[in-house]
Amino acid sequence: MRIVLAPDSFKGSVTALEACQAMAEGIQEVDPSAEIVMAPMADGGEGTVENLVSAYEGRIVEVEVTGPAGKPVKAKYGIIKDNLCIVEVAETSGLVLLSDEEKNPLVTTTYGFGELISDALCKGCKTFVIGLGGSGTNDGGCGMAEALGYEFLDAKGESIDRGGGSLDKLANIRTDNVNKKVFDATFMIACDVKNPLCGPEGASYVFGPQKGATEEDVEVLDNNLKHLAEVIKNDMGMDVCEMPGAGAAGGLGAGTVTFLRGKLQDGFKIISELLELKEKIVDADLVFTGEGQCDFQTLDGKAPFGVVSLAKEAGLPSVIIAGSVGKGVDPFYDMGVREIINIKKDDMTLDYAKMHAKKLIRKAAHEAYQRLRF
Repeated sequence: MRIVLAPDSFKGSVTALEACQAMAEGIQEVDPSAEIVMAPMADGGEGTVENLVSAYEGRIVEVEVTGPAGKPVKAKYGIIKDNLCIVEVAETSGLVLLSDEEKNPLVTTTYGFGELISDALCKGCKTFVIGLGGSGTNDGGCGMAEALGYEFLDAKGESIDRGGGSLDKLANIRTDNVNKKVFDATFMIACDVKNPLCGPEGASYVFGPQKGATEEDVEVLDNNLKHLAEVIKNDMGMDVCEMPGAGAAGGLGAGTVTFLRGKLQDGFKIISELLELKEKIVDADLVFTGEGQCDFQTLDGKAPFGVVSLAKEAGLPSVIIAGSVGKGVDPFYDMGVREIINIKKDDMTLDYAKMHAKKLIRKAAHEAYQRLRF
């Protein structure tokens, strides 16, 4: 038997790689001769760097950059084959880097993200995979761009302050001093949302409150991003306001397209192609995937949905192991999923399930494989 293991991370408990290892142990307890192919997944969010660096035996680079609140933070990126750089925005500009008092998208910045890209460019990286997700910012990527040499000037020709709250003062974007290496590089932007930059479904209204924005702040931030879009259209000839995905990561979706000339793409598609997941599944007999919470939202393009879709395409049965299982998962059974297993039993607390997730995943894989082995 050849079994492909392709789970996402179980957020708050185990990484995708640890989930793979636990599944492998459970299966090999039943069948020591089973051939295990591990392909820890991600969709551009947490774990993307770790998974790809592990798969390609690449290397991690750690640098000190400017954090979202303006204080220095240690951030990392990965380099794999042919100087391909893997970056997660949350490493430099993440919500997790902010204390409750620091959560204020009027002033938080993506400047450190630009510093991280600059460091990778200086090390010879020419192809980038950028994971948007988990940001604590709402500056439309202007901080990132400033670190790369773009100048954001007011009507007097002076630099505006960083943060989404200052974008209303923007009059002109200058590109004279941009790092030329930016334009020699290719940027693939892993984006799993379709939100536009502005409006009721835009960056500020949908994601602003979780970053610390009040109702009044949200209105200011949305108006400021509209203004940014107007200046971008006038100075750079790009219309990003209604672009699907432009609102990701506080408008960084628009910023990466505008200032990096990047291309917004489905995160799972990018990662699965780099991991050659389709080719691995074609030669398999059974596929296991999973994530922390499996429910109707999983069917909206999350990593396990992508894995199951590839298994169905290959005519293979699959199994989903989840930290918890919610409503709306029945369509998975029509896609060839044999079992959806909830590792958290009714008599368990959530804290217990998280603390013992590896053991519970191993047990679930053991029992599922024992039932399905053929």
